[in-house]
Amino acid sequence: MFTANYKKLILSFNEFHDISDKDMPQYGEFCLLELKTGDYTAGKWSPSSDGPTATGSFIRGTADSIDSKEVKRWHSLKRYDLTECLEQEDIGWINLGPENEEGDVRFEGFRSFADRKNPKDEQYCLLIMNDGSLAAGRWDKWRRNAGGAFIYAPALASYSRDEVWAWTPLSTDQFFAMELEREREKRLEKKLNRNPSADPELFKYGTDINVYYEKALEKLRGEFCWATIAMMRKCTPVWQIAPLHGKLVFGQISKNYYDDSDIVTPWTEGTTADGFIDFLVDYTRDTVAHSNPEEKFKFGTDINVYLEKAFNNVKKDYRWLNKKMLAKTWQYDIQRVDGDLEFVRRYRNKGKFDVCNPESAEMLIEWVENDYRNAALQSNEPVASYEPPFGHVDLNGWNLERYIFYKLKTGDYKVSVTAGDRVTGGSREFFITPYCFEANTYGEFLDRYLEIVPEYSFGLGKNDLLQNEDLKKFLGY
Repeated sequence: MFTANYKKLILSFNEFHDISDKDMPQYGEFCLLELKTGDYTAGKWSPSSDGPTATGSFIRGTADSIDSKEVKRWHSLKRYDLTECLEQEDIGWINLGPENEEGDVRFEGFRSFADRKNPKDEQYCLLIMNDGSLAAGRWDKWRRNAGGAFIYAPALASYSRDEVWAWTPLSTDQFFAMELEREREKRLEKKLNRNPSADPELFKYGTDINVYYEKALEKLRGEFCWATIAMMRKCTPVWQIAPLHGKLVFGQISKNYYDDSDIVTPWTEGTTADGFIDFLVDYTRDTVAHSNPEEKFKFGTDINVYLEKAFNNVKKDYRWLNKKMLAKTWQYDIQRVDGDLEFVRRYRNKGKFDVCNPESAEMLIEWVENDYRNAALQSNEPVASYEPPFGHVDLNGWNLERYIFYKLKTGDYKVSVTAGDRVTGGSREFFITPYCFEANTYGEFLDRYLEIVPEYSFGLGKNDLLQNEDLKKFLGY
């Protein structure tokens, strides 16, 4: 590591190039920039056309660039290696360019991560790298989950803190100014919320949210005798009482993606406590209506009854299914949660059970059946495949990419369909049920098959498949 004292170091930039001379850096060269406003930043030169030109932009990151029209002059950062200088313990001043040139620009006040202090978020900084080179970047404290990094190019290309020997801030720009304003607002909000006031009309029944849920519950039980607070709280996000701008409000609280701070969305549909209670009744009514224990647990409270029904239903078509295969899918149970019986599930045997909340016993059985079908297909390996030829097929903006029939080791068949566009895509698998193969003719088979994999959704229809003799043979007709 370098022996120079970064706290006493001054870098003097003495070799600037004036934009008005149309003396531009090489394509992709990273430069220190003096703007016409007198501020300093940096960026990678990207001309707007081939050949020598003064039009273009200096790129700092994704959607973050400086138009050359805003730049007065530039100074290369990439053409210098400070290694020899920084290996001198008594070095305090480093000239970049001829020492006697007029108009030099000096940077000092360098800091190191060894000081246990980071740049402020979104602050654009001049960097001295561990290899002796110079660079610049915008500090992102969330980057790489390693305490932050300096972003310097599109697609969040960045320098980790381990690559940087010392840094010093450049001028404040719009992004950093916005971050400073956001931090100022957060500090003000925190100060206002230390002793929030409570509107007596809005909080007539106090500041315990459970009181308002209980009063709403009394009204709901006039319609639904089975209603409970636990059922009401399934309607998410739940309502809470929280401070906002120095006042208590009924609000829903979510987490800020960037800093995990609370975002309070206040109730704005009324101004009285009774108005909020009536709103809470309407807000939770549908959830409570579909939580009738008699409907959910119509087959009792033994989960094995529901699982057995699902298993027997799936076994009719997926004849190779056995209960050993089910260890590879969701595990279900009935447990008491917040005082109410609930269907719960967890994936395989991992983690804790979570409430899955079907509206009825039949819906729970349908969910389990779908899990069992997937488990059965995953356990039945393909032994042969056939991909019918097709041209361009547009599926409402997606393109059909793959359409493959598979013969499974049990002698059954499935089909896999893949479609996508330039950005995204997906695949789905369908089991071709024995009912399809009970057809006497290939045409009748296709009629039944296309009820499972319809042409309007997956691209190929009866006319596409009927004349395909290879497919007909592959399917055993």
